[in-house]
Amino acid sequence: MNLMKEAIAWVKRGPEANEVVQIVPDLVWKGEGLCYDLYTAYEPAPDHLGRILFDAAGYWIYDGQVLRIVEQEQVAKFIMNYVEVI
Repeated sequence: MNLMKEAIAWVKRGPEANEVVQIVPDLVWKGEGLCYDLYTAYEPAPDHLGRILFDAAGYWIYDGQVLRIVEQEQVAKFIMNYVEVI
């Protein structure tokens, strides 16, 4: 996992709909692995979209009710493949 700071990802939500998701690492989370909170991006009062938790082996689980499975997979792949541009 390379994502250790906030990032923005595009999520395809349907044939004509896209959403920008803000991914925020939960640095206070005490679990065994990494946790990322998901919010709508660029809004004054962002909606919480749930969170994705990764275990030490890299397996993930979505904790929320807003994102469909295909959307969860997009966010998880973004986090797993994130490379910071220098």
